[in-house]
Amino acid sequence: MLDEHTRALAKNRNFATLTTLRKDGSPTAQVMWVDCDDDHILINTEVHRAKYKNMVRDPRVVVVIIDSADPYSYAEIRGEVVEFVHGAPARAHIDELSQRYFGRPYIQQQIESERVICRIRPVPRAAGRAK
Repeated sequence: MLDEHTRALAKNRNFATLTTLRKDGSPTAQVMWVDCDDDHILINTEVHRAKYKNMVRDPRVVVVIIDSADPYSYAEIRGEVVEFVHGAPARAHIDELSQRYFGRPYIQQQIESERVICRIRPVPRAAGRAK
């Protein structure tokens, strides 16, 4: 289960940095919208993107969620992708995120391929909090 601090950050309009591993093992990071359920961090992307391909090949990731009101307050989640959710649930989820971040549904024309939710389970004792 995610701790309250991490959950509060993931459920608000805070941005996260998602770090995945390339084929050669080197890290790559992108700024993302973020969400969560009780036990997982949720990242929504598209199947043609390198970050998705990286997570399919190697599920180990790091997500850092930064508090937009206080950038020195953040949560670091080291984890692994345990499920990819495709189809209608992923499409509905990107609309929910767009409502949270922009106050409107996601623009269909921005979707180049299939949406997917990446469910990330924190590894034991890896979720952190700093202030």
